[in-house]
Amino acid sequence: MRRVFADTFYWIALLNPRDQAHDLAVSVSNGLGAVRIVTTEEVLTEFLNFFGSRGTHLRRAAAGLVEQMRSDPMIDVAAQTHAGFLAGCLLYQARPDKGYSLTDCISMNVMRRDGLIEVLTNDEHFTQEGFSCLLRD
Repeated sequence: MRRVFADTFYWIALLNPRDQAHDLAVSVSNGLGAVRIVTTEEVLTEFLNFFGSRGTHLRRAAAGLVEQMRSDPMIDVAAQTHAGFLAGCLLYQARPDKGYSLTDCISMNVMRRDGLIEVLTNDEHFTQEGFSCLLRD
């Protein structure tokens, strides 16, 4: 079965109908077919942090989506680990000329570990590391 990684950008766009990438995220999601989505607890932390101060409705919707993700058999949420944090820090330190966030670095390491090439994002940092961004228009 095809497996793709989902970055924070994707989850934000998918949840928020006012996000400029919402229609693209929905369209790409509908076109994926049978797919297993991989994400990380770090991505979900970023996602929840983003909606933390955007009002009660979006905060509840974000929490509800994370709860759905955690119980969806077609979504794998990689757990945070100390080893993953340290490996992310190493990649972060190895790319001082890039604007990668630590969460991006941890995500890229998970993608490499799991042999994933496609990522649901428009973040050019993933392209710079050789991944295929599915939300670039």
